Amino acid sequence: MPRIATPLNDTQIRNAKPSEKEYVLSDTQGLGLRVRPNGTKEWIFRYQKPHAKQRAKITLGSYTSGTTLKQARDARDKYLSLLAENIDPKAHRDELNQQALLDTTTTLQVVANQWFEVKKTKVTADFALDIWRSLERHVFPLIGQRPISEITAPMAITAIEPVASRGNLETVKRLCQRLNEIMTFSVNTGVIQHNPLTGIRERFAKPVKQHNPTLEPNQLPLLMQTLNKASIKLPTRAMIEWQLHTMVRPMESAGAKWEEMDLAQMIWTIPSARMKKKREHTVPLTAQTVALLEIMRPISGHLEHLFPSQKDPLRHANEQSPNVALKRMGFKDMLTAHGMRALASTTLNEQGFDYDIIESALAHIDPNETRRSYNHANYLPRRRIMMEWWSKHIEEASTGSLSLASHNNINQITHI
Repeated sequence: MPRIATPLNDTQIRNAKPSEKEYVLSDTQGLGLRVRPNGTKEWIFRYQKPHAKQRAKITLGSYTSGTTLKQARDARDKYLSLLAENIDPKAHRDELNQQALLDTTTTLQVVANQWFEVKKTKVTADFALDIWRSLERHVFPLIGQRPISEITAPMAITAIEPVASRGNLETVKRLCQRLNEIMTFSVNTGVIQHNPLTGIRERFAKPVKQHNPTLEPNQLPLLMQTLNKASIKLPTRAMIEWQLHTMVRPMESAGAKWEEMDLAQMIWTIPSARMKKKREHTVPLTAQTVALLEIMRPISGHLEHLFPSQKDPLRHANEQSPNVALKRMGFKDMLTAHGMRALASTTLNEQGFDYDIIESALAHIDPNETRRSYNHANYLPRRRIMMEWWSKHIEEASTGSLSLASHNNINQITHI
């Protein structure tokens, strides 16, 4: 006849004395109290593994450290419920512990940082800084310390809603894109099984697409005359003219370095790391752009950047400086620094220059992938002819005013 286990009581447990060898006082249904020679008493649960004849045991806490008989029985009952579903209690606990450890090392901010290390190799340094700052400002304060496995669409939406309420819909759009990229990165690295944020952008109104305002080609003389009379600092004026002549993007102009200028070959080479599309871009220099270099040489020739920051000369100027100046000059909602590229494009197209040459000068990527793969020409000789015409055209539009880039007037220029 099988022996019937007698439940333990608190008196038995308290009175259990250590011996030379450890021993176990049995309770019921696999629960026991292990008494070690050093006097430590701990609860163990002995069971048979599901789908196997192997015996196993798992600790349920220390009586010496405060785990009571009732708490031990509750833990045993929980494990018996798992066994009834053919789940190994020890494997289940190990999995939970592993998940808890994973949660502490895979918060949204930690994973975002891993994603960013890859992302910043694909964009310019300035754009990378903008990405990280937007996350630090709008996302991390609310949900950055949560395990990424716990992030839900409502959580992300709650974090972004204050931005939407201020009407910054373009920022909302970018935040949704960046969060989705982080989640996709997490799926691809095995941190989570699926991306729960795929539809969050639909929660917000779409930003109205606004093109950068620009001038009509016949308004170029107005720009040059206004620029001549403007009460702005010489480096800022030079940066506006430099960008107008070279047709580059504001961030590429602001970050221009002296080492990138090859006056022997009359070429400005912008490395891929500073380009929006991560492709090296060459700009033919003209007599007028060389004149601008000579204007800036006494100011920044001893520094790294052609247009240094006024606050920190070791860094380049703010790319928004031309926009601020243009607004002060009365061109608000009429022209932006980026809009000068459109002004150049429209003018050159109207003059009959080849579309491909213009697009190459603007560092645009052909949207036709097949055509792009076969067209590797940079049209440098033909672009040089076009850029020389454009610089001469700007100089002629400055008739009656004084253009910094006028190589005929370089010796007449004084600090503004």
